[in-house]
Amino acid sequence: MLPYLSGTEMFGNASGSHRESRRARLAVDDAREKIADLLGADLGEVVFTGSGTEADNLAITGALRARASSHDGRSGVIVCSAMEHHAVLNTCRAAVEQGGIELREVQTDRSGIVDLASFAEACTSEVRLVSVMAVNNEIGTVQPLDEVSRLVRAQAPGAVLHTDAIQAAAWLDMAPITAAVDLLALSAHKFGGPKGVGLLVVRNGVPIDAVTHGGGQERERRSGTHNVAGIVAMAAALSATVDQRSDTAARVTALRDRLVDGLLALVEGAEETGDRSRKVPGHAHLCFTGIESEAMMVLLDEAGVAASAGAACSSGAVDASHVLLSMGLDSAVAGSGVRFSLGTTSTDVEVDHVLAVVPGVVARLRN
Repeated sequence: MLPYLSGTEMFGNASGSHRESRRARLAVDDAREKIADLLGADLGEVVFTGSGTEADNLAITGALRARASSHDGRSGVIVCSAMEHHAVLNTCRAAVEQGGIELREVQTDRSGIVDLASFAEACTSEVRLVSVMAVNNEIGTVQPLDEVSRLVRAQAPGAVLHTDAIQAAAWLDMAPITAAVDLLALSAHKFGGPKGVGLLVVRNGVPIDAVTHGGGQERERRSGTHNVAGIVAMAAALSATVDQRSDTAARVTALRDRLVDGLLALVEGAEETGDRSRKVPGHAHLCFTGIESEAMMVLLDEAGVAASAGAACSSGAVDASHVLLSMGLDSAVAGSGVRFSLGTTSTDVEVDHVLAVVPGVVARLRN
């Protein structure tokens, strides 16, 4: 990132016409080409955004606006899983509040997978947009996007299929996911890039209206001066992630399994959330009966353990996780859920520390 953050030769606005701007534009174009190749997308399908949340908003709001134009403003339906990130859920709900849209939220089963029978029921001919995340952000379950895609194409052929794949890129081959959907959102910081930069893949032929208006960047789909340093870094991080993914996944899976198995053995009443065989390696999620996760977060933090209750974006909230509630857990159990996230920098020493700290924290809270 440094050449694009300091000096003058590469600090130009990528939309300008002078030499410095052309250098910046070349860097953006090179990054776009690299990212498109790694995702299995065409060059012109990659739209840079300021975050994964913005990418989700652009996908849902932009697709709905484009569909409303083609349907002469007639009402339509959105279908999404009830465990979606709030970047998706709240955008869908906002569309309902604006009128003309019905939202059907499909529940998940106890393993943390979207209920395909209920999903098939919800996908009718009037559906305009479907959104199902590739990997759940709280418990890490990989959703059956291939089956979802087949159902959508068969039962709601006029619908656009969107996926929030923000938790997927660090662990999964992205090309099959990209091929299954029409719109795909990513965020750089989930695979080692900087915060504040993301992207939306818009497959060729999928109409989408701009949500941010201005200079007409990104082929009129997302206006705003490019974050050149962030875009370059996102491409570098994704490239490194893909190169190291297999080795990293194997190592982190072993760490995650040792962590979860250790906690289940050491803490009476601990229960793993979801089906581990269908999770990405970086997620360890457990419920601890008799405690409240918010109180546990405070004590873990004092002991040097950074964990989360619910989504990281809303870990200050006191409500039980909507993801766990969507799986059919009661509010008391859902209110005891804790997520330990692992990644490329996680170590055996850190796992040992968590295993040493958590039993005492749980016992203190229960007493």
